This record gives sequence, structure tokens and C-alpha cells, in this order.
Amino acid sequence: MPSLILSLETSSAVCSVALHRLDDGRLVGQSELRLEKSHSSHLSVLISQLLENMLHTLADVAAVAVSDGPGSYTGLRIGAAAAKGLCYALDIPLLAVSTLAALARQIAAATVPTEDLLLCPMLDARRMEVYTALYRPDGAEVLAPTPLILDETSLAEQTTHHRVLCFGNGAAKFQTLAAGNPNVAFLTGIEPSAVAVGALAVEAYARQEFRDVAYYEPFYLKEVYTTTPKS
Repeated sequence: MPSLILSLETSSAVCSVALHRLDDGRLVGQSELRLEKSHSSHLSVLISQLLENMLHTLADVAAVAVSDGPGSYTGLRIGAAAAKGLCYALDIPLLAVSTLAALARQIAAATVPTEDLLLCPMLDARRMEVYTALYRPDGAEVLAPTPLILDETSLAEQTTHHRVLCFGNGAAKFQTLAAGNPNVAFLTGIEPSAVAVGALAVEAYARQEFRDVAYYEPFYLKEVYTTTPKS
């Protein structure tokens, strides 16, 4: 009987996959690749190698989870297409996990929780804009995912009564602006991971929060603009 969740994270420059057990949520294995613009050519290879290394096959996979966004438009499209293809071929459920919530889960797992602490994942959205949200260490959402143009007043209301821990590939843009605020701290080198996606996906599977395989689209948060290349 299939007993694993296969999770895909392609929302950033890091392409990662993970396997979790459904019964106890235990991490079985993970693999990642840090190469720019490599997702389309390496994602399927990472999946195959991880299954082989862990002595499993696709027949052992009960559901596929994908990082839902926000994040890289191209990366999210690649992850969604791969997840939908696997679910359709294997006739198994699809799960979608917020990229920001998964980032917060990564930090919460390694942070001592306090009542005044808020976790603030930030993903780069170009220029001085980020995709961000606020979570308590227990995962409760305080501020829903939103595009935020950063300035000296950003998150002023929240930092008046809370300590805010910022991380993710967009946080560096806020660090100088918030330098004078003692209630704001930063972590560096934090990238989205399929491990956190899988941990949340196990919980979502128990609640049967499945997505429609045919009509699922990633959560881009902002309208995607495309331009015609100059000839």
C-alpha cells in the first residue's frame, strides 16, 4: 500500500525534493540542487534518484505535494506541471503548500518559541518589493501572504508589540531599512526546502486538503506580466 508523500520545491533557485512517511510524518530522504535555471532539466532526475536511493518506487507514493508559491513564476510552473503529471499518471492526490508557510515551518522547527515572536519569511519580488507574511511559531497566520514594498515604516505596527524574525532571499533588502529597530532580527542563508513542504503536506493529507489535478494553478500572488522579445 502506498505510504509516502513526495514533495517538490521549485519556487526559488534551489530545486529540492523530499519523501515523508504518511503514518508518522518522518522524513525518509531529501535531495536538492542549487543551480540557476536547472529545474526543468533536473527535477525528474532528482525524483528518480531519491526514490532509488531510498529503495522505493513511484508505486510507494500516496500523494504528491508541491510548493504553491509565491515565488519564481517559471519555477512554480515547472513544479506544478511535474506534480500534476505524476498525480495524473499515478491516480493519486495533489497537495499544495504555501511557500511562505513552509519557510516559516523551517525556522519554527529550530527556534525556541515565545509569545512575542513572529516569523517573517520574505521572498524577493524585484526592486524593493517582497512577498511576505507573518506567522506565530506554532504556524498560526498573523498576516496573510502579501506583496510589500519595503521602506522604513514597513511592519511598524507589528514590531511595536512583537519581535519579528525575518529570513528568506528577500530579507536582505529590509535589513538596512530596519537597522534602527531593536525588535527586528535577521537570519541569512534560508532557502525554501521540500522538507518543510513535506512536513506541512503530511498534515494537509490527514485533513484531505487535496487540489484539483486538472485545474490547479500555483499561487503567484501578483498578476504575471509578460513582454514580447525585441526582434
